[in-house]
Amino acid sequence: MLQFLAFVKKEFYHVFRDKKTLLMLFGVPVMQIILFGFALTNEIKNSGMLICDQARDVASERIISSFRASKQFEIKVFTDDPGTIESAFRRGNISIALIFPPHFADDLAHQKKGQIRIIADASDPNTATTLTGYASRIIGEYQASLMGLNTLPYQINTEIRMYYNPELNSTVNFVPGVMALILLLICVMMTSVSIVREKETGTMEVLLVSPFNPFLVIISKAIPYLALSLVNLTIILLLSVYVLQMPVNGSLLLLYAVSTLFIITALSLGLLISNSTDSQQAAMLIALMGMMVPTILFTGFMFPLENMPYALQLIANIIPSKWYYIIVKAIMVKGLGISAIWREVMVLAGMTVLLLLINYKKFKIRLA
Repeated sequence: MLQFLAFVKKEFYHVFRDKKTLLMLFGVPVMQIILFGFALTNEIKNSGMLICDQARDVASERIISSFRASKQFEIKVFTDDPGTIESAFRRGNISIALIFPPHFADDLAHQKKGQIRIIADASDPNTATTLTGYASRIIGEYQASLMGLNTLPYQINTEIRMYYNPELNSTVNFVPGVMALILLLICVMMTSVSIVREKETGTMEVLLVSPFNPFLVIISKAIPYLALSLVNLTIILLLSVYVLQMPVNGSLLLLYAVSTLFIITALSLGLLISNSTDSQQAAMLIALMGMMVPTILFTGFMFPLENMPYALQLIANIIPSKWYYIIVKAIMVKGLGISAIWREVMVLAGMTVLLLLINYKKFKIRLA
């Protein structure tokens, strides 16, 4: 029993002495509870809305006031020209549009019915369905208030259209998110053990005495994984198109070019993990746990980012998969070109350059 207690005491010493183990035991659970507590919600708030008010009468103003008072919507564009709606959707400023036809109040007063059009961005079908439900409820509440003021029935019909995904196919939102998740996790995990494996097997000395530049050593580690990842991307796209019936409305060449950039970003991140650890197990654990949870939470394909506190939205900006997810949706679903995604591409390029520079600085040319 004394020997058993001695071993238990020794294990306690090992745990408290290893800061990484303490972080995994206490830091990660606390972080997950906090993040999931803030991020997991089915309610959508502050979604961008366009109001196209061709009537500009009392009835339309009252309904617009109800939308202004709602927490679910934030009116970002106000116009009377329906021709600006599609461009607003393309810029990504809005998720839903509300259109009042001319003489809306007169139609309610004389014909006892009015027509309101609701247009939603269905590249994310779940969000589109939820938002149209919110909008229909607000309009229904106004209709009910009119019924209380008059014995004659009032009827307001809503015409709903879905841009980009009329069938509300969930794969339109699912496939880009899974592409971002798979490519990031696989690339990071594959490269996270590349340099640390050399340390464990004792072959790092051979690399260090070779005439190779440290930067070339880092690049040579990433090239084979880049080729394998492009093959992986091709398989994912083939399954998405022919099995999941996911369309590719934009340029396939542009999609491959941007995906290559994202893969290089992920490989650079994996190399950074490998440079910063001394064992393959630690590198794999950091790559898996450190990348999976942020990717699922902060990419945007499972939980809307606008629902999260502002601080978490800022954290989401440093997750590469968030920007890649926006790019893939723009190319595959909306059929947009480089003019619509150049900002996201520049963010990924900046992340890649920064990670490669950090890798170069952190690469140790001496084992001691």
